[in-house]
Parts: sequence; C-alpha cells; structure tokens
Amino acid sequence: PPPSFPVIWYQYIVLSLQFVHLLCALLSICCMILLGFADDVLELRWRHKLLLPTMASLPLLTVYFASGGLTSVLLPWPFRSESRQIIELSILYYCYMSLLAVFCTNAINILAGINGIEVGQSIVIATSVVVFNMVELTGENWQHHVLSLYIMLPFTAVSLALLYHNWYPSEVFVGDTYCYFAGMTFAVVAILGHFSKTLLLFFIPQIFNFLYSTPQLFGLLPCPRHRLPRYDNQTHLLNMSRASYNPSTVHPVVMTTLRLLHSLGVVHIEVITDGVEERINNLTIINLMIRITGPIKEPNLTSLIITLQVLCSILAFTIRYGVARFFYP
Repeated sequence: PPPSFPVIWYQYIVLSLQFVHLLCALLSICCMILLGFADDVLELRWRHKLLLPTMASLPLLTVYFASGGLTSVLLPWPFRSESRQIIELSILYYCYMSLLAVFCTNAINILAGINGIEVGQSIVIATSVVVFNMVELTGENWQHHVLSLYIMLPFTAVSLALLYHNWYPSEVFVGDTYCYFAGMTFAVVAILGHFSKTLLLFFIPQIFNFLYSTPQLFGLLPCPRHRLPRYDNQTHLLNMSRASYNPSTVHPVVMTTLRLLHSLGVVHIEVITDGVEERINNLTIINLMIRITGPIKEPNLTSLIITLQVLCSILAFTIRYGVARFFYP
C-alpha cells in the first residue's frame, strides 16, 4: 500500500533538515576558504587566525541551534550515577563546537611547510573518517554518517588529485587556503555527524604537535612566522630550523622544562653565548622528526610523517572500538 500522508510528511521534514544541514556545512566551508585566501594575501596575525574559524562556524552553529540540535553529553561509566547519566551543557556545547572548528583549522595549518604534508595528513584523516562512517552505517544514527559521506567522499577525491601535483617537487602550493578548507571540512562533519570525540582521536599527531609548539605559540619563546625546516643547498637535505632567545628573559619554569626535554632528546638547545644567547629548534613535529632522523630528504620526511598519521589512525580505531567500550558500555 502507498505510504500515508504523515509518513510522507515526516520523510519530507527529514530530507529538508538534512539538506539545510548540508547547505550550512558548505556555507561554513566556503567562508573558511575565503578567509584562508585573505590570510594568504594579507598574512594575518595569529590572533586573527583564532578569530576567523569562529566567524566561519557561525552559520553552522546557528542552524544547529535552530534545528534543535542536542547539547547533552553521555557521561563515562565511572562518573555516572543512577540519577545522572547525561549532563546538559547548553551554551557550553556551542562554545565547544566553535573551539573545535578553531582547533581543526589551525592544527592542519601549524603542521605544514613541506611539499605534500598538508594534503597528505588530510587524506589520511579523511580516509579514516570515511571508514568510520561506513562502519557506523549499520547503527542507529546512520543518517548523520550518510551526511558526512556526502562531504567527505568528494573532499577525499579532490585531495588525492591535489596531492599528485603537491608532492615533491611540488607544482602547486596549497597555502593557508587549503589548510583552513580541510580543517573546517573535518569540523563540520564531526559536528553534524555527532562524532567530534572520534575525530579528535584521528588528530593525535596534530594534538601532539600543538602541545609541543605551545611555548612558541603562546609567546613563551620567540616564534618566527614560518618555522619551516632549513634547506641545505649543498647536500639537498632538510635540517632543523632554530630560534634564538635570551635565557635570562625566559621564565625559570619554562627553562627548567626545556632543559629536561633536551636531556630526553625531545628538543635541541645550543648555547651560543653562555647566559646571553641560546638557540632551540623550532617546536614542530617536523623539526622533531629531523631531530630523530638527522638531515633528511624532503619527500622522505613527508612519507615518515604521513606514515605516523596512518599509525595514529590505527591507534584511534583501536581506542574507539576497543578501549571506549569499557567507558561507554
């Protein structure tokens, strides 16, 4: 028998809501592309880079609010009680989603600077998201993952084509525009698909890179605008780039931490003039990899970091489907 009018009306409402979510996702992504282009042209300051993703996420947050999106969180079992298993975050959840957009865009942007690294890491993350969506299609919230696939599949295909031209020696340079485009794409699918925690698992290398870069990003140490590795014209190898600082102007706690990390081989400190000038490798995972391997060719360095991204995605799936079930039975 043909479906009744209430069933048709319900299907119409569901499809209309999904279409609105798709449009607002594309609007946020397009806004971020425009703002990324502005950053490439105008070379905006870091404080502006924190503001741009927040502005671009406003259409997404507005539609999320208007469509009655959930703002509650299921507590892990150690923090549950019979009377409280779900906590309502209200406006704090919108702040969290906005900060997620800020983190995703800038996390891709600060792990950049060598041919193929921006696009390569994005392809690994996008592939991980696609695999996760495919697995979850059999679950209760399959509609959210279908919407995510509508965005992630074209993004992955475009990025694969771009990587062909962006690999060493690069014919196309992606700049901040692609970094913001990729980061906002990941943010919108995670927000609309309700799997932001899983997405952060796929960002393990980016989270480590952010924490490792914290002393420079927050002004505790000098931070050049571009912290790219140094290219040696004679050997055609990449070496660590360094930043100079006066140890007397650095907070004692920061200096003690840096000395400890130097003894562990995580950072490299070079004394130029005792008590007056020292040099430290720029605090990025790219320079850390060179610290571990020594001078290295650029395509080999890119391959190592992408391999690390793949291994971390495998770890993320292990946590999501192995460890997480002990906290969310």
